[in-house]
Amino acid sequence: MTPLRQQGLSLIEVMIALAVFSFGLLALAALMTSGLKYNTSALHRSYATSQAYDMADRMRANRQGLVDGVYNSLSDSSTVPDCGVFGSDSVIKCDPGEMAQYDVSDWNNANARLLPEGEGNVSLKSDDPESADFGIYTITISWNDDRDPDTEPDSFIVEFQP
Repeated sequence: MTPLRQQGLSLIEVMIALAVFSFGLLALAALMTSGLKYNTSALHRSYATSQAYDMADRMRANRQGLVDGVYNSLSDSSTVPDCGVFGSDSVIKCDPGEMAQYDVSDWNNANARLLPEGEGNVSLKSDDPESADFGIYTITISWNDDRDPDTEPDSFIVEFQP
């Protein structure tokens, strides 16, 4: 008798190889999807960080507004003064309160443009000179990082003393 010699691959071996390869591709697709999600989340947090420090710089630039307390509990205002726009022919001047309103309005417009449902506010922790938190401002930026509207929005909070 002559021994049987097998030549080529059997159909079962080919199907098993295809199944293993398919599971590998599915795992790679899931890895890429989660990587994209976390990359987008990191981008939003980076924008929020930049925006928080932008507001802190605006507040430091308007020192009289800080002294007058106009930045305390400011969020987006409906009346925006025509400040901060400097043309080549003339300079539009504002008082510190108007400049603070302009700063917060312009800042929140940028928050809404850069972050999904992005908004921010500024508040003074304590206006009591005896408190340890006297003169410390809290800048909070919130946005919705998830596609589920029922989840709690993400936020970035920074405290600083100008």
